[in-house]
Amino acid sequence: MTELPRRGGPLDGIRVLDLTQFLAGPFSTQILGDLGAEVFKLEAPSGDWSRVLPPHFVGKDSCYYLSINRNKAGVVIDMKDPEGLSLVRKLAGKCDILMENFRPGVLDRLGLGYDALAADNPGLIWASISGFGQTGPYRDRPAYDMIVQAMSGGMSLTGERDGASVRAGIPLGDLSAGMYAAIGALAALEERRRTGKGRLIDISMLDCQVAMLTYQAAYYLHSGEVPGRQGRGHESIPTYRSFDAANDTQLVICANTERMWQGLCSVLGLNALTEDERFLTNEDRHRNREALWPLLEDAFCKREAHDWVADLLEAGVPVGEVNNLADSLNDEQVLHRQMVLDLQSPDGLNARVAGNPVKFDGEANAPHRYPPALGEHSRAVLQKVLGLGDDEYEACLNKGIVREAGEAEQG
Repeated sequence: MTELPRRGGPLDGIRVLDLTQFLAGPFSTQILGDLGAEVFKLEAPSGDWSRVLPPHFVGKDSCYYLSINRNKAGVVIDMKDPEGLSLVRKLAGKCDILMENFRPGVLDRLGLGYDALAADNPGLIWASISGFGQTGPYRDRPAYDMIVQAMSGGMSLTGERDGASVRAGIPLGDLSAGMYAAIGALAALEERRRTGKGRLIDISMLDCQVAMLTYQAAYYLHSGEVPGRQGRGHESIPTYRSFDAANDTQLVICANTERMWQGLCSVLGLNALTEDERFLTNEDRHRNREALWPLLEDAFCKREAHDWVADLLEAGVPVGEVNNLADSLNDEQVLHRQMVLDLQSPDGLNARVAGNPVKFDGEANAPHRYPPALGEHSRAVLQKVLGLGDDEYEACLNKGIVREAGEAEQG
């Protein structure tokens, strides 16, 4: 029987029933798995849609899927079958957290909503991720990451000031919802420790994106002025910006204080700017930023970005090159912090993925488990967790209610 993946860690002993697929939900449950929870990833016989997302694959599974499903046990149950639904309900009764990202109302119709499951397991924490939440006029609308980026206003802030609005290069709508769902689940666990009662957690992707507007939202709500695309800079700080350097390189400076401003001018050989009445204070520089930026960029273009970094850091000016992913994922700091993981599957496959940013002082780094093959742990979970005997499990397998690795992939 395939061993169930366990890592130890702060959430060791916490069980999570993962009914999610694609990105926001699996990212959330991967956070919990990285922290030591025992995560049961439940899939239909066809599998999580992300398994077949092109263009890159390791074996039969896409790199997309592999990036967000480590440290989980893979179970296949056909929820269209009444006996399959019964197995899912029993699994929920053995778990601390249920995470789902179906459209609102779907699990209620299947008898897997919070009220039904909490009646049997009052301590269950039922966390839902949806586009617009369980309530409100948009409740039943479909949503994807780019839709909520657009509707939240965040997309209107992204792009060159005189260009079109563009989506963020990373899927902030999905990832922020996944993080907030994990935060909510952990808060509910702490409350349950005191009260013995679980919670229903309602996470809206749109809510999460609006929350992340932070100071931009506050600026508008205070002034009534609608901010536009932010381009390369910052609404308030004119020397918080990216600049071109020689040979098509770029760097970002964050000269936020007067001392940093003076250090920047010194390194660039522009000491006269510190005496220029147009640029004496941050307010002056902000008011005259259109005149300031070309002066700074002309100076930066005399050397490549990496050539400026050491001098600016020595002068106390925060700076960083604009890296591509090859630069970033081979950076000595990123590698030192184990933010690139090498995952090895039981059958010898290898996948390299971005790592876990949560580090605990003094804790040995347990090896991360390769994302499960479709149905890889069906037998182990249903027999060890639910106590199904061999005959009962084989009957479910023969009826097609349960699938195992290999058999699940063949359909």
